[in-house]
Amino acid sequence: MAKGVGLPRAPLDDLIVFHKVFGATVPDISLNAVANLGYADVRWLKPVYPGEALRAQTTVIGLKQNSNGKTGIVWVRTVGLNADGDEVLTFARWVMVRKRDADAPAPDAVVPGLPDHVAAADLQVPEGLDFTRYAETGVQAPHRLGDYRIGEVIDHVDGVTLEEAEHMMATRLWQNTAKVHFDVTARPQAQRLIYGGHIISMARALSFNGLEGAEVIAAINGGAHANPAFAGDTVRAWSEVLDIAETSAPGVGAIRLRLVATKGGQAGALRGEDGKYIPDVLLDLDYWALMAI
Repeated sequence: MAKGVGLPRAPLDDLIVFHKVFGATVPDISLNAVANLGYADVRWLKPVYPGEALRAQTTVIGLKQNSNGKTGIVWVRTVGLNADGDEVLTFARWVMVRKRDADAPAPDAVVPGLPDHVAAADLQVPEGLDFTRYAETGVQAPHRLGDYRIGEVIDHVDGVTLEEAEHMMATRLWQNTAKVHFDVTARPQAQRLIYGGHIISMARALSFNGLEGAEVIAAINGGAHANPAFAGDTVRAWSEVLDIAETSAPGVGAIRLRLVATKGGQAGALRGEDGKYIPDVLLDLDYWALMAI
């Protein structure tokens, strides 16, 4: 299929690239973190193919002590590079970490200004991508960009129950060694916390029931891990169409989606009357995908 849409060969799945670059940052940024909280301005810049080596560079761009005086939020910007030094991915994220000394004075707060979304005009479409012959590639994707409407909510129906061994194996494959995902003594409740990226991947996989043609993730505008997930939870997902845009690539359009992972509840349910996420919501992800027109 890859050659049929203008690519030299099949690239790695976009989330594999994200997880590998993210995992490389864990020893320096979030090995002992309380939790990873969210993402912004995530942009895939160049396809990555099997056999390529990836590395990551991270810069601290903000920090702020929490009101409890024991923890704080650290914001970082990470760039993923291939062996040639080409940037393939960039993202900002923020993570909650403990203070080394709870009695130490609070550092000066620096909260970075991050964009609330990536403009459609700034999306990087893989070089050569051409969906004008998409129907001839044999892909079983019945829907095209024109079949969706802004405001439409799609219930992806299926669910997947999280298991201890599976989430730990997946997280280890991404070289994410954060202790909260493996060591029950790292959390007061003696439960291993499911890596948030694992929830993103599970929700993305579930979303193909209804969004089969969302072939490429081009950007993540923002994302929040609204509530923690643990083994035994059953993950379901729904999506809302937020926007539709054109790209400069032949036959390629962009669809902006809200992807919500939940432990239950009705599709479309997100926040309570107080404006806070309802307890069943695990993930709220706003992203752009590329799809055949």
